[in-house]
Amino acid sequence: MKLLFVCTHNRCRSIIAEAVCNHLGGEAIEARSAGSQPSGEVHPLSLRYLQEAGINTGGLRSQSWDEHEDWQPDVVITVCDQAAGEQCPLWFGRSLRVHWGLEDPSRLEGSEEEVATAFRHTIDLLRRRCEQLLAAEPTALDGQQRLALLKRLGEY
Repeated sequence: MKLLFVCTHNRCRSIIAEAVCNHLGGEAIEARSAGSQPSGEVHPLSLRYLQEAGINTGGLRSQSWDEHEDWQPDVVITVCDQAAGEQCPLWFGRSLRVHWGLEDPSRLEGSEEEVATAFRHTIDLLRRRCEQLLAAEPTALDGQQRLALLKRLGEY
């Protein structure tokens, strides 16, 4: 199953989601990420805490959703509220769309430990969602069942 994680700037949450799902998904999931207005750089703390969690960060980069036009995702998952409300490209039309709202750990103003906790929480939350998605064998579900599952996963 092909998943495209979308966040406006594609520098933190969507990058983390891509890395976590590819780490866990093996042959079952191919994840990518993109932004409507990509920043052009991955947040360094995203890379740091992914690596700390034992997740490969090679090849991660901030990129536009236009770069994925020829790659038809089965599911487009927005991870920030701003991206969820944006006008999506027409080529998303055939993809299921769901929103998994996540707090942006890169915007937290706090101590180093508080920021670290926020990044670790985001990684852990996405890990649990991806593990539950894989456990449900989503390719065996029809479109409506898959959409219901994805929405349910985004609610906690």
